[in-house]
Amino acid sequence: MSLVATLPAHLRPRREKLFGDGRPRALDRNAKARIMTFARALTRRTEKGKAYGPITAKALAVLEALLWGFHNARSGLCFPSYETIAKRAGCARSTVGEAIKALEEAGILSWVNRITRIRERCADLFGHCGTRWRVIRISNAYHFTDPKGAAFRGVSSKSEFPSETPIQELSPSRDDHAPTALDPDTLLEAALLRFKAVLTATAERK
Repeated sequence: MSLVATLPAHLRPRREKLFGDGRPRALDRNAKARIMTFARALTRRTEKGKAYGPITAKALAVLEALLWGFHNARSGLCFPSYETIAKRAGCARSTVGEAIKALEEAGILSWVNRITRIRERCADLFGHCGTRWRVIRISNAYHFTDPKGAAFRGVSSKSEFPSETPIQELSPSRDDHAPTALDPDTLLEAALLRFKAVLTATAERK
């Protein structure tokens, strides 16, 4: 579970609201494959008595629907409704909400509220007809984090809702030292270690 998720509701950062397309991030097929591999590593059970880890099979299906069914690789746009995601993933609408929450807590995705202005008819104090502008929410805009950089440089300790892109967040600087050692006793870093092992084994077979 993320640090933010443990905070009381009134202390958590507010969800960002943006006009337009949100914060799209382009991803090629390799990046999407890495994200899915990382998520599958998190499905392995970490507690006795549980059949799965922090990511369930349904959450994995929701992620697969988002990445391969709705995310535009070139533009990075991804803002389907819960109903559309549920139909694609073969689950209930309520399951989509729980899955997206779990995926965000695992650091796999995040999202912002897309908003727009609409003009509606109304009456003034004297009963005369007129119009006014109103801001409404339309859908969530999802963006995904490629685990490649995090797997080899350690987990970032920055805010869960950063304004930077993954490239800005994870690009090496002149002041960088040796990679941070991952702690196998934490759920996320243990999954990163398993993900790194899978990539290494794949590279050795080539």
